[in-house]
Amino acid sequence: MPPADTGASVTTRAVASPLSSPDSSPVAAAVDPDAAKLHPGGPGYRRMSFALFAAGLATFALLYSTQALLPAISASLHVSPDQASWTVSGATFGLAVAVIPLSAVSERFGRRTMMTASLIVAALLALLVPFAPSLGWLIALRVAQGVALAGLPASAMAFLAEEVRPRALVGAIGLFVAGNSIGGMSGRIVTGWVAQAWGWRAALAAVGLMAVVCAVVFRVLVPRARHFAPRAVGPRALARTLGSHLADPLLRRLYGIGALFMTVFGAVYTVIGYRLVSEPFNLPQGIVGSIFLVYLVGTVSSAAAGKLVGRTGRRGALYLAVGTTTTGLLLTLSDAVTGVLAGLILITAGFFAGHAVASSSVSRAAKSARAQASALYQCTYYAGSSIGGALGAVAFHAAGWDGTVVLGLLAMVAAASITLYATRKALTEQRLLRLRKAA
Repeated sequence: MPPADTGASVTTRAVASPLSSPDSSPVAAAVDPDAAKLHPGGPGYRRMSFALFAAGLATFALLYSTQALLPAISASLHVSPDQASWTVSGATFGLAVAVIPLSAVSERFGRRTMMTASLIVAALLALLVPFAPSLGWLIALRVAQGVALAGLPASAMAFLAEEVRPRALVGAIGLFVAGNSIGGMSGRIVTGWVAQAWGWRAALAAVGLMAVVCAVVFRVLVPRARHFAPRAVGPRALARTLGSHLADPLLRRLYGIGALFMTVFGAVYTVIGYRLVSEPFNLPQGIVGSIFLVYLVGTVSSAAAGKLVGRTGRRGALYLAVGTTTTGLLLTLSDAVTGVLAGLILITAGFFAGHAVASSSVSRAAKSARAQASALYQCTYYAGSSIGGALGAVAFHAAGWDGTVVLGLLAMVAAASITLYATRKALTEQRLLRLRKAA
């Protein structure tokens, strides 16, 4: 989940104009084009912050709402873990497919309109999900929810970059990301405890009602866009842009690394509930849902990723993230709850650090059209979540928790191999450069 899942992804270029004065008067705006934008202490900033926080909370609470409930869904609908896992993978797949097209649509109709429509449609679908008569209907509604929710990550960062002063942008984005993280965590915890008392359908209804409240809060508080300029993004132009990004070897490596980290994360958190409600643990549903409190570790590791890159470099940080995640996977093989919990903490810390490094590197590596470069990262990232959730459940069904761990280890070996290739390539280029200078 990210926070991921993680996490929110940038879908537009942040304005980098200098900030000359806090004055937002027309005179100041003529001198500084950013003067009229939202800023801390100014009118509308706090409303905007609360609105985006509510949107982020609803998005990730809905996206992963069934993840903590999979054992209960399997028992109720008499389906296997790999079948039930598609209630999670279907939602992330829908988001992965729709995020790029909706990022283009938001360029035409506006970020505020897109976010409002996404939240309302997703919340209305959430009220239907508890009444799904079969697994097929449940998966179909979850896919539709994922498509609807794709309008938020496709628009939220663009809205902030356009409406908030550059110097205040990091703080505004931080609140949106906090909403993502808290929504992903609280949604799983709430569903776990409600399901223990009243069943999984009541738990999904609770998340749906929470999403409706968040949608209303967002619509009431979000300020009107004052700096959006509509433009049409044709299919051919979009295809050319995406093709140029996919032709870039560095971007391809970053997309692959992000997808591989999310494969591990999706596999582990989709299946862990099945392991913890079974022998030798036999934990109740509420306690299993509370396991997602370890997401707080991911919030810390994401924030620390910048300092880690400063000390070890981007590839060094990725090696550490791979090592941390791998160690966590091995620890979860323990039959002691403390060992499994320690493993989940390390997996979460490693995942969020790796995701933070890879996602932040995309905008830096893209030479043009950074919005689409980041949207493409989101696409591969959520595709990794879908693949990881589905394959992790298949591996668990076939070989138990050991099979899920093996899948995660293979993904980390692949991520390490990509990073090692990049390291050797960089060293070779440095050696050739020294030889040229010596000649």
